[in-house]
Amino acid sequence: MAKLVSKTYGDALFEIAAETGRMEDLCKEAEIVSAVLAENPEISKLMNHPKIVKEEKIEIIENIFKGKISDELVGLIRMIVDKGHFPELDSVLEYFITEVKESKNIGTAYVTTAVQLTDAQKAQVTEKLIQTTKYVEFEMHYDVDAALIGGMVIRIKDRVVDSSIKTKLCDLSRELSKIQLKVGEFAP
Repeated sequence: MAKLVSKTYGDALFEIAAETGRMEDLCKEAEIVSAVLAENPEISKLMNHPKIVKEEKIEIIENIFKGKISDELVGLIRMIVDKGHFPELDSVLEYFITEVKESKNIGTAYVTTAVQLTDAQKAQVTEKLIQTTKYVEFEMHYDVDAALIGGMVIRIKDRVVDSSIKTKLCDLSRELSKIQLKVGEFAP
């Protein structure tokens, strides 16, 4: 359900942005709204409180955002509140931002390594990703996980490339256990 809500409203906002030629502006505003909601969890508490009626919630949204972001985005947030989907607002904005980036061939990659990469290594990873994907630019997110032992794990959307030593050792261990079972099958 949440995925359907984020797609429906996110696509609607994307269409408005495309029709009005305000893709960049609305994307920046969506990022601002996401940041405001993340930094102020009390807004979500108010908007999700069962004893506050929809009209009051809409008034709260207008007091916070009207005049600071475009009327189109305020209108979308009002509609989401009116339909009772405020808990999905963040996923709607995230979906919209991702769609804008996709339309510009900007990918988002999450790279996890066993050790911190140098700037030169990060540049090499980015360059390799640009060469091997349809994207012309990447928004990179790096993380360190010593449990990987070595290598790296790269995630772009729902695609994962795992070249970590940890995974290779697990695969090898599984293969060895299969071999041991087969050897045992032929014992008298």
